[in-house]
Amino acid sequence: MTTMVRTGVLTGYFEVARQIGFNPRAVLQKFGLTRTLLENRDQQILLSKAVGILEGTAQESGNMGFGLQMAELRQLADMGGVSLVLAHQRNLRDALQTTIQYRHLLNPSLALFVENAGDTVIIREEIVTDIPVPTRQATELAIGVMFRLCGTLAGAQWHPRSVNFTHDAPTDLQLHRRFFRCPVVFGSEFNGIVCNASDLDLANPMADPAMASYAQRFLETMPRASEPSILMEVRKAIYLLLPMERATIEQIAQALGMNVRTMQRRLEDAGENFSALINGVRRDLVVRYMENPRYSVGRIAALLGYGAPSSFTRWFISQFGVAPAVWRVKKGLATGNRFKQPH
Repeated sequence: MTTMVRTGVLTGYFEVARQIGFNPRAVLQKFGLTRTLLENRDQQILLSKAVGILEGTAQESGNMGFGLQMAELRQLADMGGVSLVLAHQRNLRDALQTTIQYRHLLNPSLALFVENAGDTVIIREEIVTDIPVPTRQATELAIGVMFRLCGTLAGAQWHPRSVNFTHDAPTDLQLHRRFFRCPVVFGSEFNGIVCNASDLDLANPMADPAMASYAQRFLETMPRASEPSILMEVRKAIYLLLPMERATIEQIAQALGMNVRTMQRRLEDAGENFSALINGVRRDLVVRYMENPRYSVGRIAALLGYGAPSSFTRWFISQFGVAPAVWRVKKGLATGNRFKQPH
C-alpha cells in the first residue's frame, strides 16, 4: 500500500520556515524533494515523505509548533475546489459532512468522524500512514486547519470546549493557547475537537444553497487521480472507531457505506483481510497508549477493543514478546501522571 498526497497539504511550509529562520534544504534533500516540486500544489508525492518533512523540520529547527504555525496561515481557499462547497453550507454540521465526503480530495490520509454524545460533539481526526511513523506535526496541522475552518464558518460564536491531542505537551504552550483560545488537553485518548452540539447548527451567514449545489456538481466532474484505496479507507475507519469500542466488521462496513460481504471481497481483491488490518492498527495504537503512563492496562485493553485485560496481555506478548508491564519498565515509563493538562 503506497499512499500519495498532493503537495498542497504542505501549503505554508516555506513561509513558516522563513519566519523562524530555518533553511529546509537539508530536510528536503533527505526525502529527495525540491522547493520547485513542492511549490506545485498539484504534484503528487508519497504520504510518508510529506509527513516526514514536517517531523524532520520540527526536529531540526527545534520548533515543535511548526505544524500549527502552518495552520495559522491556512485560508478556506487553500482547500481548492472543495472550499467552494464548504463556504456555502447551511451550517457547521453540513460543512463537516461535506469535508468527510470529499476528504480524499483534501488529504487521503485524513480520517474524520463526528461523534454525537448528547449535548456534546467530538470531531475526531487522525492522520493514518501506510507504516507507523511519528505524526505529531501532521496531526497538529490537520486539527489546526479544522479549527480554522469551523471558526470561519461559525464566526465569533465558535467556542469549543477543548482541543485534544494524544501526544504530550510541548515545553512552551504560548502558540497553542493563542491559536485555540480554549482548553488544550495533551495525553488525551483521541485527537480532535470537543464542542457543544448546538455549535454545529449555527447558521453560516455566507451560505448559498444554489452556489453549494453548483460547486458540488463542479467537483463531481473533476478527474480523479485514483480511487481511494480500500485498505487505507478501512484502516482509517478502524483508527477512528477502535478507541470508541465500535470497530466490529459490521460497524466498519457501515461507516464506509457498504455491506460486509462487499468490503470483504474488496479486501480480498487487494490481498488483505479485516483481521490483519485491525491487528495492524492495534499495533500502531498500542505504542501510543503504552507510552502514556496515565493509562492502565485495563484502559488500554478497552481502547483496543478487548473485553478483558488478560486477553489484551496475551495479545501484547504475542506481538512484542513481553508483558505490558515489562515493556514499560524497559522503556523507562513509570506509572503515574507525568502529563500536565494545560488550559
